[in-house]
Amino acid sequence: MIRALFICSRNRLRSPTAEQIFSTWQGVETDSAGLAPDAGVPLSSEQIGWATHIFVMEKIHQRRLNQRFTAAIKNKKIICLNIPDDYQDMQPELISLLEKKAGGYLGG
Repeated sequence: MIRALFICSRNRLRSPTAEQIFSTWQGVETDSAGLAPDAGVPLSSEQIGWATHIFVMEKIHQRRLNQRFTAAIKNKKIICLNIPDDYQDMQPELISLLEKKAGGYLGG
């Protein structure tokens, strides 16, 4: 079973969209969180520990993850999708990008 964690800034658009679309994929469990103080779901060490695959939307998220969760991400592979904060929740173009960039890691 793949356990995919999607991380963006505020957990309002990109990462919840990814969580929702990949949750329907066979063999994939999903979760999402944000790194900003006002995130809808703030990222926790428990979520990181649970994940087999960690996806960040931008390089800044990877840097923040490295700074704030150094011990938790040890031996974890972090995949940067390079998807800017230019999309709305469940926007077709965002879904297409997510499937193209993350799908291969999730068996698609």
